[in-house]
Amino acid sequence: MRELFLGVDCGTQGTKALLIDAEGTAWGHGHAAHALIERESGAREQEPHWWVEAATQAIQQAVATAKSKGEFVVRGLGVSGQQHGLVVLDEAQTVIRPAKLWNDTETAAQNEEIVHRLGGAAACVEKFGIAPLTGYTVSKLLWLKEKEPAHFARVRHVMLPHEYLNSWLTGRMCAEFGDASGTGYFDVRKRVWAKEVLDAIDPALSGCLPELIGADEAVGTLKPEVAELLGLDAACVVSPGGGDNMMGAIGTGNVREGVVTMSLGTSSTLYSYREEPMETVPEGVAPFCSSTGGGLPLVCTMNATNVVNSMLAALGLSVEAVDRLLAESAPGADGITVLPFLNGERTPDLPLAKGSVFGLTATNLSAGNLLRATIEGVTFGVLAASTWVTASRILLIGGGAKSAQWRQIVADASGVRVEVPAVEEAGCLGAAMQALAVSAGKSIASVADICVRVDEAKTALPVAERFGLYASAMERYKERLKAEFGV
Repeated sequence: MRELFLGVDCGTQGTKALLIDAEGTAWGHGHAAHALIERESGAREQEPHWWVEAATQAIQQAVATAKSKGEFVVRGLGVSGQQHGLVVLDEAQTVIRPAKLWNDTETAAQNEEIVHRLGGAAACVEKFGIAPLTGYTVSKLLWLKEKEPAHFARVRHVMLPHEYLNSWLTGRMCAEFGDASGTGYFDVRKRVWAKEVLDAIDPALSGCLPELIGADEAVGTLKPEVAELLGLDAACVVSPGGGDNMMGAIGTGNVREGVVTMSLGTSSTLYSYREEPMETVPEGVAPFCSSTGGGLPLVCTMNATNVVNSMLAALGLSVEAVDRLLAESAPGADGITVLPFLNGERTPDLPLAKGSVFGLTATNLSAGNLLRATIEGVTFGVLAASTWVTASRILLIGGGAKSAQWRQIVADASGVRVEVPAVEEAGCLGAAMQALAVSAGKSIASVADICVRVDEAKTALPVAERFGLYASAMERYKERLKAEFGV
């Protein structure tokens, strides 16, 4: 009987499921969408039970698809989750309120206050190896205490999205180093909870955190009732899982030094595995831990495909028009520059920023130029913050990777070969690969050597003549950024 391994990716817009065999071949897929609560204050929230319902649907779809291909047993399951979300439970383990998400910016003032209480950003880096930014989990806790004290008084368990799903699957509350490193209350060098950070909010919080487990430890096996609901064996092993970026790193083979992954999803991220923590942390770089025992320095911008989709909607266009319009326009968008900060911004740290369009004239105002300037703005934002990394190739994932023209923009603007993994769902694949490694007792690197493959047809090679054009356009982007926000 074929042994399969299941990866589940709980993202901002929906949950995906992927079943693979030990060679990395896909046997089944599933997907279910999430709703989103948004307010003008910058609040972005979701009900955790939406994730459970979506995961159930996605897994059932994947299992049904696989059943049509033959008999199998699912030996392992791993969960990838959107980072930084705050899930709070009471003594009865009941969810107290909707989860505040990674792109929630109404906690900006609380983040500033926490950093101040800890002696400033430099002091945070010196003590804990990382400084909290708006979007990290820690500011959400202070916000809850200040804005909803009745809810805060009930808090007995503090969890991240993927940890909440693991708890639903197994009944065990635990955390792993990768996702924990994005909370703002985790020491990324010592790899322990940073009690001093939590004490700056409320000393009782330290007792609300889950236990920490290693990258090769299992959370447990499925609860019988959950196994029955999902159509899986109760002996299925649940691996630690991790944040979506950490699982995306595994799913792109970013488990050895020298590999660079760039994700163009709702947010845009760029990260590269390191054996040891960074000695000096460049501004804008989050020195996260990986979910494989090492480090995963990361740059994250809060605006990517969401901005592109909004521009398409404003222009009355569908996503199918992207490649055509990019092909009809030229590098630099004929002088138009877009600062794409529709959600505020995290890198640079501008949580209250608004999006802006500059350089419009009677001759350059066109749908093609507006769309190109938007995509260039998104791309420039993450590349400008990533000068700390040296790459010979970039593995591109996320919705933006589906566009041949956007892949070419990344290649031309970076001067680096761009490759796309054969399996699009890198977070799902990484989670499934981790489940394979943990349940079978294999190293994650050996699993990556077998399971990660590149779609050669989607490779984009940089065109040397365009590099200078993009360099000029990026410089214009930086000048606009400095003029508007002083950064």
